[in-house]
Amino acid sequence: MKLRKALALGLAAAMTVSMIGCGSTADTSTDTADTTEAAEETTEAADTTEESTESADATTDGVPGYLDINLDDYTDLTASIKFLHCRTDREEDGSMAEMIAKFNEKFPNIEVKTEGVTDYAEDALLRLSQGNWGDVMWIPAVDKKDLSSYFMPLGSTEEMSKSLNFVDSWSYDGISYGIPVWGNAQGVVYNKAVFEAAGITELPTTPTEFLEDLQLIKDNTDAIPLYTNYAAGWTMGAWDAYVGVVSNGDATYMNQKFVHTANPFDDPGDDTGIYNLYRILYDAVANGLIEDDYTTTDWEGCKGMINNGEIGAMVLGSWAYSQMVEAGDHGDDIGYMPFPMTVGGTQYALAGGDYNYAVNINSSDENKTASLVFIKWMLEESGWSVREGCYSTVIGGENPDMYSAFDGCEMLSDEAAIAGEEDFLNEMNAESELSFNAGGNAKVQSIVEAAATGSKSLDDIMADWTTAWNDAQDELEIEVLY
Repeated sequence: MKLRKALALGLAAAMTVSMIGCGSTADTSTDTADTTEAAEETTEAADTTEESTESADATTDGVPGYLDINLDDYTDLTASIKFLHCRTDREEDGSMAEMIAKFNEKFPNIEVKTEGVTDYAEDALLRLSQGNWGDVMWIPAVDKKDLSSYFMPLGSTEEMSKSLNFVDSWSYDGISYGIPVWGNAQGVVYNKAVFEAAGITELPTTPTEFLEDLQLIKDNTDAIPLYTNYAAGWTMGAWDAYVGVVSNGDATYMNQKFVHTANPFDDPGDDTGIYNLYRILYDAVANGLIEDDYTTTDWEGCKGMINNGEIGAMVLGSWAYSQMVEAGDHGDDIGYMPFPMTVGGTQYALAGGDYNYAVNINSSDENKTASLVFIKWMLEESGWSVREGCYSTVIGGENPDMYSAFDGCEMLSDEAAIAGEEDFLNEMNAESELSFNAGGNAKVQSIVEAAATGSKSLDDIMADWTTAWNDAQDELEIEVLY
């Protein structure tokens, strides 16, 4: 099938999928498979599974749409459902069980079994291909054209957008198949006391200023300036969240222009763009502004370290803020700042949906309905979003006050792909093996490795990425327009 498309007008608001904190020291997952093999199995399963619903239908026969659910009408519903997610930390600290117990106070006859999976990006795809994952899950990196093979249509994206934020990130042909757990603003978590001790009086707004501040932390404190979280792997994917809006101020870039761009990794020469985003990481490593041994970083341990002033900053989504606050006695020292990049005199911040809840298309009608009730309760009544320091998916819902540092920033969301091009970025990610915002941890880890060993310059890395990107465009016959 030829993939050449002309860039057209007509834009709809959408978000990139950002990464929830999915790592933990406890492995509650099943055996994993290679990511590529799992993705291939998932695609093969999509090709061989008879679709249970037409994508033009907004709901499944016999089951109400999400917007039709009034929680008070379902207090006597009886069902047993399973919820697959990646927040193993909330399984371990008991807060997930507490939420389920609270849910059962209102819905005593709906049993909810939960499973937290450590290597979620890989395992969720494998579970999806095998069909043994349960009733509710957080959508992994599947092709949008395959959504209706796996998940129940939840309603018209246009109608759902009137009540919910970010619902078009997993939308196809005008139908939403997922609802974000919450929204994130993408920035940097940091320790205010460390910054003050280093002599930093104003938050950095450019990559060059940030690197200078990291040097001040090294020179004037005992803290690790920038903690990479290299060893965890998945944490490195957080850097990809700044590729679009944050690095260039263009809400249409990520889902519409990126795949059509010939040289997206060139240095614009003005401290902006993808090149300078990753320059922060490369130069921080090359200049010794990270931990002594990046191969031994500890995801769980770093939370207490930054809380206690042993780390200056970490590049993570806003979901990480509450975890760092809760990790010790110095939660008031934890801050969250916009990513240090300024485009044309303005700092931009990306606000978008995180992982999305979805309902198994093959579940029984009772379980589908119970799943919708559970999802709606989690979004509207659990209070989980505020406790995690995240934006509410529900329009008009309660939001935390942690974003004060973002005053003056322009908050944007990635606009949706052009109709007919919804799968272009997924296909480019797979063909190029760069996987932006889709588990591309290895490419970011390679920056750390190259900078630490001096084996490649950043220019060499970006040149390799450009070759892979252009080859993918040629193979997929995606027209280069920029």
